[in-house]
Amino acid sequence: MFMMPTIDMVATGKNIERLRKAAGLSVRDLQDVFGFATPQAIYKWQRGTAMPTIDNLVVLAALLQVKIDDILVVDAAIQVQISA
Repeated sequence: MFMMPTIDMVATGKNIERLRKAAGLSVRDLQDVFGFATPQAIYKWQRGTAMPTIDNLVVLAALLQVKIDDILVVDAAIQVQISA
């Protein structure tokens, strides 16, 4: 058995919302920075129903002045059988 780390999307979403608020940024601010026509992607990130792409994570980390590791919540409790 191998312990496969996974991203806890709901906890990561809550983290994104908490960090955004702590940085004094609104959803609209993020929408403008990312050039999104609507704020739906950001709301999906915050609900944990979608994840930012890698390049968006890099920009988000810079905006929030944190490391990507500070945004993502990783759960290492998933065991997987690896077949050879």
